[in-house]
Amino acid sequence: MLCHAFASGTSSHISQRILLIMLTLVGFANGMFSPIGVDAAPGGKTEVLPVQKAAPAAVVIETTGSEAELRRQLRAKTGVTELHAGTMRFSEAPIGSFGFIQPPALGLVLVTQSPDLALERVASVPNAYEIHKLADGSGLLVGFIEKNMASQIAPKERPKTLRLFLHSSSSDEAPLIVAVPLEKLMADQMPRQRDSGKRDGPVVLEMDLQSTMTRKGPISQ
Repeated sequence: MLCHAFASGTSSHISQRILLIMLTLVGFANGMFSPIGVDAAPGGKTEVLPVQKAAPAAVVIETTGSEAELRRQLRAKTGVTELHAGTMRFSEAPIGSFGFIQPPALGLVLVTQSPDLALERVASVPNAYEIHKLADGSGLLVGFIEKNMASQIAPKERPKTLRLFLHSSSSDEAPLIVAVPLEKLMADQMPRQRDSGKRDGPVVLEMDLQSTMTRKGPISQ
């Protein structure tokens, strides 16, 4: 009788251990196959790992007109309004706003791959370039291009890098206004004067418009 009770107790103990091991394995398996990057949060909410933001598409107004009217049309299309302060960093500027940057400062930003730039509410020089900060925090550089460049800039997915000549002001040579994503621009030279005799005259910036986002854009919010 004693032996039978001992054997029965031992068997029960072993069964409990086996059950405990099985439960442990099931819990481990559930942990292995849980979705990666999603963590439960209080209240039943979940948090997902952030996804890298894509660069915005270029915007082209394929009509001609006065420079003031073309700028007004482009600002309406990108949904931006004037900065509320005199001068501020792009990273501090409110989304949905635009400002201006002097050509030498813009050239340094693009050549050195600086992640931020200073914006002026009102252009301090006649040949300043315009910068738009979109609702998603990304930036667009505004300028003027030749008519035959419009069809090459407009597609969001370009098969190859495009050499771009972006003028600070409109002219017979460059009558179309365009806004190109800062994150896709690569420059290896500073803006140059179109007329060397005019210090504040129109300038042109020669650079590459990449087919993919390969540089760090201005710091967003």
